[in-house]
Amino acid sequence: MNAVIKQSLFARIDTLSAPQVAEVANFVEFVAQRQSKQAAWARLLAIAPALEAAGVPPITDEEIEAEIQAVRAERRARLAASSASPLANAASPS
Repeated sequence: MNAVIKQSLFARIDTLSAPQVAEVANFVEFVAQRQSKQAAWARLLAIAPALEAAGVPPITDEEIEAEIQAVRAERRARLAASSASPLANAASPS
């Protein structure tokens, strides 16, 4: 990115209130995530012809749904583990 543009953006951000800065940070994170998803989609599309040429059968709707459910279950388990209070864990007898 052009240094002048960066400097201009930083100067504008310095004039914002804390909630406005948080909003800008959320927007920047959104844009970064969108770009990451677009890059992942492009990588997937790039290998599609090779998969087809190799005779790999396309996955079914049921297989897609099973993968989605597995990822969601893993995410829920990870969130539950990370939200467990360290004090509660330390207080419980082993």
